Amino acid sequence: MHVVIMGCGRVGSSLAGQLERLDHTVAVIDRDSNAFERLPAGFKGQAVQGFGFDRDTLVEAGIEKAGAFAAVSNGDNSNIISARVARETFGVEHVVARIYDPRRAEVYERLGIPTVATVRWTSDQMLRQLLPVGLRSQWADPTGKVVLAEIAVSPAWVGHKVSEIEQASGARVGVLTRLGQGSLPNAKSVVQQGDLFHFILDKNSQDSVERSLAAGPEGDAH
Repeated sequence: MHVVIMGCGRVGSSLAGQLERLDHTVAVIDRDSNAFERLPAGFKGQAVQGFGFDRDTLVEAGIEKAGAFAAVSNGDNSNIISARVARETFGVEHVVARIYDPRRAEVYERLGIPTVATVRWTSDQMLRQLLPVGLRSQWADPTGKVVLAEIAVSPAWVGHKVSEIEQASGARVGVLTRLGQGSLPNAKSVVQQGDLFHFILDKNSQDSVERSLAAGPEGDAH
């Protein structure tokens, strides 16, 4: 797949290198030609000087054949405008924009542009380390209805099957992280001490899901 990246800072240059190692073709756009010095040694993709919301610049970067576009410059407005041009003008299927202001991120996601809000992500991860209880939303679909969230569960669930957690909470376990390694749980998976769970759930059910997980099996308080 051909991927166009707007912004050649630390995130953009790292992303370009990762994508190329996965055998994708990559074009990186930045208004500052010196920024391309951040690209990894041996980078074989395009380095296009210009603005990511300029149509001619995008065409030069191969946007017409691109399957994905990432706007990761240091400007919220530039990122979202570029993302919308890629999606609405050129019909790129997979588009994402990095947004520093989490309030803007929520608005743009409702416009159908998935976003990564740097400040929100960092603060959520800090809170998870400081306050390892409750729910931490990590992703939402463009409508805001479906959420992927890390939720702390009661120690009383240790020794029970993951399927019992799903049945009690009404939420689906998308990822189980154990000893730093993520996995997809199956029917035989059993909860162990220290497990972290990432649930897929309806946003409107967050409160009830959190309560059921904190209560433990059969609603016992712990």
